[in-house]
Amino acid sequence: MTIQTTELLALGAGPSNLALAVALEELAPHLAKRCVVAEQHGDVRWHRGTLMPGTLSQVSFLKDLATQRNPRSRFTFLNYLREQNLLDAFINLGTFTPYRQEISDYLQWVARQFDHVQVRYHARAEAITPDYDPAGRVRGWTTRFTDGQTLTSRHLVMGVGRDPNVPAVFRGVRTDRVVHSSAYLHQTRDLLGRPALRIAVVGGAQSAAELYRAALQDWPDADVRMIMRSIGLVAYEGSRFTNELFYASFVDDFYSCEPGTREVILAEMHRTNYGGVAPSLLDELYRLRYQRIITGQGDGDMLTMTDIVDARDSADGVLLTLKDKRTGAVQTLEVDLVLLGTGFSPQLPQLLAPLAQELGLDALDVSRHYRVQFGQFAGAGLYVQGINEATHGIADSLLSVLAARSEEIVMDLLALQDDPALPPARDLIGA
Repeated sequence: MTIQTTELLALGAGPSNLALAVALEELAPHLAKRCVVAEQHGDVRWHRGTLMPGTLSQVSFLKDLATQRNPRSRFTFLNYLREQNLLDAFINLGTFTPYRQEISDYLQWVARQFDHVQVRYHARAEAITPDYDPAGRVRGWTTRFTDGQTLTSRHLVMGVGRDPNVPAVFRGVRTDRVVHSSAYLHQTRDLLGRPALRIAVVGGAQSAAELYRAALQDWPDADVRMIMRSIGLVAYEGSRFTNELFYASFVDDFYSCEPGTREVILAEMHRTNYGGVAPSLLDELYRLRYQRIITGQGDGDMLTMTDIVDARDSADGVLLTLKDKRTGAVQTLEVDLVLLGTGFSPQLPQLLAPLAQELGLDALDVSRHYRVQFGQFAGAGLYVQGINEATHGIADSLLSVLAARSEEIVMDLLALQDDPALPPARDLIGA
């Protein structure tokens, strides 16, 4: 087993930690030289399982990894377009929302531009434990990877995102028959070209709508049913007034609220990010569905106000038991494939939950600057990104606050480095 040490380890080379790496390169190059970003895959992809052709980002390209913090940064999306000879064409396109594939390619491009931060690929973390000093205080972290490597760090930043939400009713069904949206592309690859599939798409928001469109495109002759608990597909709430709540400056207002007030705000903002569909996709789906209806394919393909009360393997696929919420009527539906557009779990990610338990935390208490608060602190920072909606607002899991958040974390890291009341950083080896 090889043990290496670095000052800062960031787990996950997604937008959050790449934005942090950009901020380190520009604001704290001396710390950037002692930073490792560990990525479990062999490359960087944004929502790699949902990069279906034609899918759009719902966020302005100006909310990239750097622009709102430093518009002159060489890491902006506009500079990426210029480097790829795409700037003129993108301007002529006349849009603020790039294709999702473009954002994904931009992130990989950024990961290749660092002068100091090291990005390690094929580095999947499987366990994290605190390191204690003789007084029993946390002075660092040990992260073990699936390849047998071990990396110790003084500071740790979690940017791995939340785990897919698989409703309990599906947890006993064969995993090759139930596919979450986050795994759509690689888990359905072997089924492409198969005729006459019976497909159920579960959910009533953006990810389910994208799955419904993808299923119709990938299997034109399939019997595709969309099952949702709501009364029907609705548009995101996206007025310019509500979009002001996604400003990075709104995080201060939200964080300063009482917990009960935060809950009210989150509930009122729910349909700005959850429970809705982009208006352009709604229009496209309605036209697709109308075409199917006039050709005799689409009548009854959207089952609204419907609960799935049971799901089990059958000889030919998955047998679903459905209950109509309006009448109480129960029916069964057998399908070959279930596609879950059910979002992500609100629970702590599987990688983080055991560490929180080790630290004696029933729930994460996160500072304004995204540092987890725990007892017996000896200058070892633990930061979490993308899972702080309860304390930092609904934009926490989105691109909207990346640039500002990365600067706040860097400033907090530098304050820890310079705090005379804390132990000095340990000597570094092999970073």
